[in-house]
Amino acid sequence: MDRIFKRKIYQRLLDWKRSEDGRTAVLVEGARRVGKSTVVELFAKQEYESYILIDFNKAGKESIALWDDLSDLNMIFFKLQQAHQVVLHKRKSVIIFDEVQKCPKARQAIKYLVQDGRYDYIETGSLISIRKNTKDITIPSEEDRITMYPMDFEEFRWALGDTATIPLLRQQFEMKLSLGDAAARLKMRDLRLYMLVGGMPQAVNTYLDTNNLSLVDKTKRGIIKLYLEDFQKIDATGNAERLFKNIPAQLSSNASRYQPYPVVGQQTETKMAELLQDLEQSKTVLFCHHCTDPNVGMSLSKDMNRYKLFLADTGLFVTLCFWDKRYTDNVIYDKLLSDKLDANLGYVYENLVAQMLATAGNELFYHTFPKDEKHYYEVDFLLSKGNKICPIEVKSSGYKTHASLDAFCLKFSSRIANRYLAYTKDLRFDAETILLPVYMLPIISDNCS
Repeated sequence: MDRIFKRKIYQRLLDWKRSEDGRTAVLVEGARRVGKSTVVELFAKQEYESYILIDFNKAGKESIALWDDLSDLNMIFFKLQQAHQVVLHKRKSVIIFDEVQKCPKARQAIKYLVQDGRYDYIETGSLISIRKNTKDITIPSEEDRITMYPMDFEEFRWALGDTATIPLLRQQFEMKLSLGDAAARLKMRDLRLYMLVGGMPQAVNTYLDTNNLSLVDKTKRGIIKLYLEDFQKIDATGNAERLFKNIPAQLSSNASRYQPYPVVGQQTETKMAELLQDLEQSKTVLFCHHCTDPNVGMSLSKDMNRYKLFLADTGLFVTLCFWDKRYTDNVIYDKLLSDKLDANLGYVYENLVAQMLATAGNELFYHTFPKDEKHYYEVDFLLSKGNKICPIEVKSSGYKTHASLDAFCLKFSSRIANRYLAYTKDLRFDAETILLPVYMLPIISDNCS
């Protein structure tokens, strides 16, 4: 059974429609299978009198050639209406360019279509090959962009019929209530289910249909294989694929940065930059850059050569962790769900936090500094709040000590707003440190974004 899930991006599209009123088009970009086409078509059905959807994955030669010559827009609109048997109404209809990266000329046409002003325009695309597909065209300035991520924890709970959890967690945080670790364990089990299923609509649909995590894993493996095929198309050497598949190994090694050269061998700086750009534009990964001077305006001290890589969906990350197996069986999933797998899962929680922060609209930064000649302190994530910063340390187990967080806050004391230890227990307050259950992270990240 294919379901249409409630997604928060719908409200952002509604805000765009109301505020822009045809002055710009909007491009919804995101990884493949994240739900772009579904939510955009639902929006078109519910918010317009009529719409035309052109899927450039399936479009024939005539549909592609339609955008080569824009001298007669009246003829173009007539042909579109005739081909799709849809009547368009001035300022009450929308035209959707689905997978627009497959037809660069259609994307270039946006400038003139918006100037014409008759209809609204929504594009969707996974712009993994944007550099190759747009070298001979002009990217329209009349184009707003919205990044669509996998379903976040609240959207996942909505899909399961739960609309109360996140509002109640928000109240708990605002009231600074500790409800006890027994209550927290129940919420952590809900969160671990989200970590295992992930936020890809197809995987969530499989879970709702079957309640079988092995079948969910099979669905996720199919999505990952699609991503790997995409990487092969843009990089026949396989290096982009290798960089992607090596993310769990590098995070589990607890290194202070992603090391690309051991994975792909010696490359020129230009080639390495292209590989990393392809990864970033695929929207399948999240870059977390080292901030050399943690302060407001962290982009000013962003180290482009020092970064960590995370998967944009933690459910896919869990499956990629067990990619050496033909499938991840229910025994492993059951142990992960009950928090009994004999493995250090700190890096899985770190990936989850990265996903939560990025989905809330935050650019990802971290900071390391020397502890002694051989060791260093590391703060996992940094957020801006007003004219201050909020450091976050992530722990999957003990919480009695948080040396890196303490040392960072001592060194940069005048810059600190709130300090957080994200962990797996109930909400607590340890002197100046807020001990925050991981499932509450979306609440503070929304406030900081």
